[in-house]
Amino acid sequence: MLTTVVGSYPVVPHKPATIKDKILNAFGAYDEYKLAVEVAVYDQIEAGIDIISDGQVRDGMVEIFAKAIPGMTVEDNTPKIIGKITPSHNPICISDFGYALKVAECISKEYKENPQKSIKEGIKGVKGILTGPSTLVFSSRMEGFYNKKEDAIIDLAYALKKEAKYLEDAGALLIQIDEPFISTGVVDINIAKKAVKIIVEDLSIPAALHVCGDVTAVFQELLKFPVDIIDCEFAGIPQNVELLKNVDLNGKKLGLGCLDTKTDKVETKEEVENLIKEVANLVGAENILADPDCGMRMRSRDAAFSKLKVMAGVAKSL
Repeated sequence: MLTTVVGSYPVVPHKPATIKDKILNAFGAYDEYKLAVEVAVYDQIEAGIDIISDGQVRDGMVEIFAKAIPGMTVEDNTPKIIGKITPSHNPICISDFGYALKVAECISKEYKENPQKSIKEGIKGVKGILTGPSTLVFSSRMEGFYNKKEDAIIDLAYALKKEAKYLEDAGALLIQIDEPFISTGVVDINIAKKAVKIIVEDLSIPAALHVCGDVTAVFQELLKFPVDIIDCEFAGIPQNVELLKNVDLNGKKLGLGCLDTKTDKVETKEEVENLIKEVANLVGAENILADPDCGMRMRSRDAAFSKLKVMAGVAKSL
């Protein structure tokens, strides 16, 4: 059974320590987050994760895109839409993604750029992660230009489509789109679906949609999205497991959140195994990718690593 992560990892920035680093810092060229990427990549691989991330160590999931996409900005820690949204002139995520891939390759040649276009047992690599257009719009204050949120969502989809292609060309094994707002009920599901289709329609690598929270009201619609993997929380939201009884996944894989990321408490092997087996009996073990419920940014590094290690150990034993 393949294992992956939702994306974020505890941020471990490093202040300049060597003379070289201090000189770079004096000229504003030192990057304290490069070592944070290294830590995230090392821990994920050491824990036994197959499809890893760069740890999403910079900014929040909304801010990193709002700061870079024309028509958006961040003022006083508030993301805003202030004009016509257009694609960024430069890649937004490629620097950290590319560095994560380089670090991963140094640790294990199994993580080298992989030309395979399917997700199958034994495959390893680095995923590219985008915050979805619906979530970006509903997380931002709209100030001028757009009268309708749906218009901003579609324009953002085209902007993110370009970013997704950058990530594919850089060696991403798959593209994950994070849309936590879909489960809240405030998002027009059809507009969200149209936007996701715009992002993924020209990709030749698999795409995943991550929607956290209680997905009772939207799960059947999620299965109609044009992606290969639907990823949801199941450890912290047991009612989501009930949705899987007699469900038809429509040929999709299920990202099975089996670690509660709201607490530092490390799950026992038995807890994780029981949940995975319960879901495997409903949808088939061959259709599951095991991962945490959500990102692990707010957890301690020790807890995050220990949780991933338990999950990977269980998944490999099944």
